[in-house]
Amino acid sequence: MSAETWHSALHHLQAGAAPHVLISVVGAEGSTPREPGAKMVVTADACHDTLGGGHFEYQAIACAREMLTASTRGEQATTPRLEAFPLGGRSGQCCGGHVSLLFECFAGAEKHIAIFGAGHVAQALVPLLAPLPWRVHWFDSRDDAFAALAPSSRVDCHRLDENAIAMALAGLPHDVHALVMTHDHAQDRRLVDVLLSHSGVASIGLIGSQSKWASFQRPLREAGHDATALSRVRCPIGVPGAGGKRPYEIALAIAAELLTLAPTEAHAPQRGVMPATWRHVTGQDVCL
Repeated sequence: MSAETWHSALHHLQAGAAPHVLISVVGAEGSTPREPGAKMVVTADACHDTLGGGHFEYQAIACAREMLTASTRGEQATTPRLEAFPLGGRSGQCCGGHVSLLFECFAGAEKHIAIFGAGHVAQALVPLLAPLPWRVHWFDSRDDAFAALAPSSRVDCHRLDENAIAMALAGLPHDVHALVMTHDHAQDRRLVDVLLSHSGVASIGLIGSQSKWASFQRPLREAGHDATALSRVRCPIGVPGAGGKRPYEIALAIAAELLTLAPTEAHAPQRGVMPATWRHVTGQDVCL
């Protein structure tokens, strides 16, 4: 249990786009450990603040971590969730009160971008992405590639071992958008080969010309990738018609294209906690 307050933890976790769950006491009846408005923040390996301790709190933490685990699998676990805790029956606590908790899961980054290569275009692109609620996983095989870069809480820099590319990709989150733009065409081709075989990759972009991509396709077909797989690769990357060959111009076109890759959210008539669920948990009607 961390000594950090929930609001302090919430601030730095939000700033770093790190996965977490905010738990709030929204209803209390009888003898209960905490009052409505009490909150705690739960991550995969830490808890900040308290709802009063005891078995009830351990159950709440377990519920929060179930939501976090589901979100890492790509499941929709970010819908707010109400849970009722009759302290005598569900939690085995002698105080015998009743607590209603609201769980709000923040999956962390709204989108994960894996950038392979730290050349001029990537160095122009990453500052454009850093203010967004995304997380950037940046790789380069050169020892000094990141030496002069300012640190950012939403950018993770990694040295890429050319002999262990598959291992590096195994650590990427589900539905990552990959951009291949290294200093070496042969390395670019190896990366595309491995990325095409990675089930968790949402999209693949390759920097370069149509002729570069044409030269890649034969060895990739020989490696076992069919036409359907190859059609997943966008080359050149960037919104069509953007033009411009300066690194910053290319970076702007790539950033704009990444914005178009976000899945369109299907808006149901009712989202979040359903009125029927609220009435069941709290015994109160929803104010209209």
